[in-house]
Amino acid sequence: MTAIHFSYYELSLLSFLRESHPEKAVDIPFIKERAAAASEAYAEAFNAGLPIAECIGTANKTLYAGLHFSRHDTISSVLWNEFSAEVPLEAVRETAIRLRPLIEEIFAKYPISDKFAYTPEYNSLYTELTGFVQLKLEEDGTL
Repeated sequence: MTAIHFSYYELSLLSFLRESHPEKAVDIPFIKERAAAASEAYAEAFNAGLPIAECIGTANKTLYAGLHFSRHDTISSVLWNEFSAEVPLEAVRETAIRLRPLIEEIFAKYPISDKFAYTPEYNSLYTELTGFVQLKLEEDGTL
């Protein structure tokens, strides 16, 4: 068994991905590439004389770019808010992971971006996802 060593940025990103983008948490090349870019962004900001807080902000912006909206978190929110009687809290994560491939074509209809959750289209997506889960429950009796 080979140990994989992670930098601060790699660990930070991995933790975030495990929570909000579980399908990306196994993509080690992506994690390493993104962390290297964040580290480089920090160094460039630091070398430009920016305050440490701005250097950290610059690095984090690079590290998490394109990852602020999470399909997994959105599905989990629907399950928590609309189906808490049917899906116990401890089963939400696994249920969301299991439902994700079935729901992908719904997500494909929307212009997903980092700021998507703050758009009017998000409410339409949320409603569609809720309807899908409700129909699945009615048809299969379970999720």
